[in-house]
Amino acid sequence: MTNFPLEIVTPDRMFFSGEVESVIVRGVDGDLAVLKNRAPLVTPLKIGKVRIIIDGKEKVAALCSGYIKVSKEKTTIISDSAEWPEEIDIKRAEEAKKRAEKRLKEKPSGIDTKRAELALRRALNRLDVAKMKNIDSTKNIE
Repeated sequence: MTNFPLEIVTPDRMFFSGEVESVIVRGVDGDLAVLKNRAPLVTPLKIGKVRIIIDGKEKVAALCSGYIKVSKEKTTIISDSAEWPEEIDIKRAEEAKKRAEKRLKEKPSGIDTKRAELALRRALNRLDVAKMKNIDSTKNIE
C-alpha cells in the first residue's frame, strides 16, 4: 500500500504528523476511510476515534469533533482535542460521564441538554479509547 502524509492538529499541539497507509474517522455522515489519491474533500467530524494505519499496524486515539481536509498533497485533521489511550485520565473521564448523566437524568431548569449530551459522548469516547491501552493498539491489520 502507498503512504500519504497525515497531520492531526489541536489548539495545543501537533498531535500527529507522519506517513500513513490509511486513516479512518467518524464523519457526520458515518465512518470515512482515507487512502492515498482519495478525492479531495472537507467535512466535519463527530466525536469518535481516529484509526491510523502505519506499516500494517493500527494506532487509535480519541477525537473531539473537528474537520478533515483531504487534498492531493496531504490529509489534515483539525480537532479541539486528540488523545492517545495512555494520555487519557480515566478518573476525570468517569467523573465527566457521571456529571453528564446526572444532568440529563435530573434535567434541572436551565440545563442545556445538547451540551450535556455532547459531554456524555466525549466522556464515553475517551473511556472507550482509554480501555485500548490495555489492549495492543498497534496490532497488525490483516
